[in-house]
Amino acid sequence: MGTEEATFVDWIVGDGDPVSVGDPIYSVETEKVETEVEAAASGVLRHGDVEADETYPVGTEVGWIETS
Repeated sequence: MGTEEATFVDWIVGDGDPVSVGDPIYSVETEKVETEVEAAASGVLRHGDVEADETYPVGTEVGWIETS
C-alpha cells in the first residue's frame, strides 16, 4: 500500500527563479518522512495553486518548469 496524500511544506525556490536539474525546489511531508523534491528539468520555476501546510493527493500539480 502506497502513500495517497502528502502535506506541501513550503517552496525552496521562488516563483520565476531559474532552476537546474537536481535542484531542490519544494518540500513535502508524509506520516513517515519529510523530503525535498528536485527539479526534473532546467528552466524557470512557476508555482501552482498550493498552500504551505495543506494536504493534497499524491500526483497533484504543485508547479511547473518553463523550458526554452
